[in-house]
Parts: sequence; structure tokens; C-alpha cells
Amino acid sequence: MTVADLYIRVSTDEQAEKGYSQRDQAERLRKYCFHNNVAVGQVIYEDHSAKSFKRPEWIKYLTEIKKRSNKSSLVLFTKWDRFSRNAGDAYQMISLLRKNGVNPQAIEQPLDMAVPENKLMLAIYLASPEVENDRRALNVFYGMRKAKKEGRIMGTPPYGYINRSMEDGTKYIAIKEPEATNIIWAFNEIAKGYIPADHVRVLMNKREGRSITRNTFITAVRNTVYCGKIFISQHKQEESFFIQGKHEPLISEALFNKVQDVLNGKKKDERPGGKVLSNEHFPLRGILTCPKCGSNLTGSGSKGNKKIYYYYHCNSKCGFRYQAHIVNDMFQAELTKFEFAPSVKDILKKLLLDNYKAFTGSLDDKRKSVSKQIDSINERISKARDLYLSDKLDEDDYREIKSKGKLESDKLETELSCLVSEAKTFDVNQKLESALNAIGNVSKLYKHGDIQIKRAIASSIYPKKIEFDGSGFRTDEMNSIAKYIFLATSALEQKKNRHQIVKNSDVGQVIPLGFEPRTTTLKV
Repeated sequence: MTVADLYIRVSTDEQAEKGYSQRDQAERLRKYCFHNNVAVGQVIYEDHSAKSFKRPEWIKYLTEIKKRSNKSSLVLFTKWDRFSRNAGDAYQMISLLRKNGVNPQAIEQPLDMAVPENKLMLAIYLASPEVENDRRALNVFYGMRKAKKEGRIMGTPPYGYINRSMEDGTKYIAIKEPEATNIIWAFNEIAKGYIPADHVRVLMNKREGRSITRNTFITAVRNTVYCGKIFISQHKQEESFFIQGKHEPLISEALFNKVQDVLNGKKKDERPGGKVLSNEHFPLRGILTCPKCGSNLTGSGSKGNKKIYYYYHCNSKCGFRYQAHIVNDMFQAELTKFEFAPSVKDILKKLLLDNYKAFTGSLDDKRKSVSKQIDSINERISKARDLYLSDKLDEDDYREIKSKGKLESDKLETELSCLVSEAKTFDVNQKLESALNAIGNVSKLYKHGDIQIKRAIASSIYPKKIEFDGSGFRTDEMNSIAKYIFLATSALEQKKNRHQIVKNSDVGQVIPLGFEPRTTTLKV
């Protein structure tokens, strides 16, 4: 008597969409075996897609028949699409089964494999579901691409957004709090460049809201959705491009581009960088360098008899180290030299305002220059299009010119919009008042601030690394505004106290005290 194994497969989406069920297949297969005097061996239930044969239960079944422990000579299923939806894989599997003495057969689409012409019918049975799958996938792809071109976000919304539906069933993404506030905060912190992006993620996760992993965070801060843009990838002859989304952006395009520059390392020299740990004993970690070898000084604690002693130190081969609290106190003492009397603030504010007015006078010229560059690029693309249409330029060359020109044009458009926006919204008086108040109390702010504030102060005033030799500090560069304030206040104090008469009116030539420069004369 012939013994047959019954293979019953249904995937979750098929059961939901088409009403396929394992019970229905089992009843039909058992009824077929009863009427054809076929004994039922084992029954294999599978809840997995038929795109490949990497199915848990099918792999177990193959292992059994290869060991010759299976006595069945048939494996039955209702239709060939229950067996496979991939013609190439199906032929290989049929060959493997027959080599092990098992013949596959669909009871509703029976085929005698001894007849060569039936292989054509098998190809049709196997190809039909594969074609159906491919068509469905293609329809989904074009549907999603069309929705993106309409400015809609498809699939899982980015962190800070949530899926919503209108009354007519149209899907859209809405802002979700507190996640939206968290990601806005993260963008602003990364743009400052004081601490690495992953440390920003750690701090963000401590805020109220859902925590996210490192990969998810990096993907998020690279996503143009947050500034209102949706990326349409290249497809066939259609080039990739960005489109304005219908959702509400969380940040400006200028902020997004600034964050990308920081992540890409384009502004690496503007900030000290370095690995940062949230240890209050080492606010200057990654900022200080070793006087012996030039490497970054790290920090660690050494356990004594009664307490832990903290040190800034170099690697073990170099051996340089210094007590952390002494270095921190010395750095704080140096910051007091930026503080000034209230009477000096008015003078500084007037000087800075005069310089600002002289500088902003050139903004109009800069906006005109950027506009001319944009017009020039558009004209270049237009000429390339004319040459291409007249068969005087290859298609690849035209696409390269167009793609490169569009990137340059988009960047200049962003720069132009920022210039216009800044001219409208920037309140220089308020900004200067706030900045001078902060600088006038910078030592106190540093002393009472947390580690992030301390690093922000140190990095703002000293964009380059700071070398500490055990008795003082050296730096290659100081923030230009802070340097001029320092030099000006030093000169004013010297005049006031009559310790020294400054004959040269150019304060930029005065050698600053405290932070020793590497050269004997500062050049402005």
C-alpha cells in the first residue's frame, strides 16, 4: 500500500487575504488519500512563505528522508503553489526528492512526471504564483513611490512622528511628543559639536520619551524627513531627487545641513572632539593634550586607602599625569581673565556693534553673489540640455552635468535662504547683551555648570586642543571674539591701573596673559 506524507502550508498574509486554512487543506488531502487507497504517513504543517525552501518544518522533513528513516513514497499537497512559488528552486527540490525515493504531487493539479510534456504544465503551475508575487510586489513598489512623490511618508514613521488617518482614510504622520522635542534637542546639540553624536543619544535617552539604539539614532539624524524633505531614490531613467513633504518639519534645513557637516567631519577642526564620558571629574577630557607626545589626555581614578584620586594622564608609555582637581581649578582661574567690569561692557558692546554693522553691510553683496551663482548654474544646465537634445552631448555627460549642477544649486539655495532668514530674525543687540553677560561671568558659569556646560565653554573659547604641561596652558588658536575681548580688557585694565602704557592702539598685537600662545606675537 502506498504511503504518503501530507504537506500543508499557509502563510499568515495568505490566510488573512485569501481565506486559506490548514484545516481545509488537511481535509481535502485526507479525503483524496481515502478515495485512492493511500495510507497517510506524517502530516507536516508549515506557517511560512513559499518564496524559498528555507522553511523550518520542510528542512526537518528533508533531514528525515535523507536518513532513509521515512517509509513514504509520496508527498502530497493541494496545489503546486503550496509547494513553491519559485520555479528554479522548485525544479531543484523535485530532483532532490526523487533522488531520495519521494515523488511530489499536487492533488488538484496532478502531473505525471514520466510524460515529458507535463514538465511544461509544471512550469506554468510554478511560474503563475511567482508572476503573481512579482506583480503584487511591483504594484506595491510603484504605489509607495507615487505616495512619496505626493509628499507622504510610507511605512513606520521616524522617531518623533506617529501614523494618523484622516476621515477619508488618507494616511499621514503627525508630531509625537515628547519624542519630537527630544530629537529637536539632539539635532541642536550635535550641531554645536561639543560632544560626539552617540553621547548626545545617551543623554537624549535619559530624557522623557522612548529610548532608541545607536543605529536607529544615526539613521534618524541623517533622515531629511525632519527638515521637511523626502528622498526619492533613483529608478531606471529617473534620477534621485528630494521633494517637499506634506508633514510638519521639526527642524530647519540649515540646521539639518549643519548637523550633516558635523557628522561628516567637515567641521572637525572647529571643535576638540574626542571621546566623552559623563564623569564630572574630567570636564576637559578630549580637550587637553600631552606636552610630551601630543596625544590626547584621558582621565581615570586611582583608589587609595580612604578615597579615589582622579588624574588626567597620557598613555602608559608616556607616563605624564596630573591631579584632575588641580588642573580643573587652574583652568577655572584662567577663565577669570575674560571677566570685565560693567563699565567695560558698554565699550565692548559699542565696538562689536560697529564691527557687526560693517560686516552686515556686505551681506547684500553676498546674497547677490549667491543669486548670480545659482543663475549661472541654471544657465549651464539649460545649455547642456540644448546640446543633449541636438545630439551634441552624450546622455551620460548630460546627466552628470545636471546632477552636479542640481547639488550645487540646492546647496546655494539653502545658503541664500539662511542669509535672508538671518537678516530678518537676528536681533544683534539682544545677542550681544546675552553674550557679554555670559562672558563677564564665564568663570562662575563654568564653576557651577554641569559637564556639558563646562565642555561647551571650553570648546567655544578654545576651538583647538589645549596643551597642559603641569604649570600652564598653551593653545594654537583662541576664538576670535573671545581673543579680542581678552586683549581689549587687558589693555584697558593696564591703562586704568597705569601698570603699563600701551603705545600701540592695535590691541591685536598685545600678547595675552594666562594661556600662552605658541608664537611670541599674535597675528590678527
